[in-house]
Amino acid sequence: MSRGLKNCNPGNIRRSGGRYKGEVVPSRDPAFKQFESLAWGYRAIFVLLHTYRTRHGLRTIAEMIARWAPPSENRTDAYIRAVSDRTGIGPHEPLDTRDRKTMVPIAAAISRVENGVAADMRQVEQGWELYKDA
Repeated sequence: MSRGLKNCNPGNIRRSGGRYKGEVVPSRDPAFKQFESLAWGYRAIFVLLHTYRTRHGLRTIAEMIARWAPPSENRTDAYIRAVSDRTGIGPHEPLDTRDRKTMVPIAAAISRVENGVAADMRQVEQGWELYKDA
């Protein structure tokens, strides 16, 4: 099982001062956050991507993934292509981070890249329900 799935952190969100609902504090992982369940981990993906849009002005898959997975640590171009190909959303197409039909496939694609296996769509959907109720 991948580190992200073990941590219930399918986006491999790094430890930081920011806190999320459902986060395990303190994380037992030295580098990454841990969540109580995969649904809470998917919710964190939705929250973080929405923050990218509202606080940082990032509006596209290309812009968001460049921040999520910077070239200093990742093959960012390949990551962008993978998310775009899996979702059918162009890399430079503006996103609505409050739209379920857009964001559920994006979170699932991020999880696929991060963990090497298909996302459990029930967990992604549960994460969306936790997010949209916030």
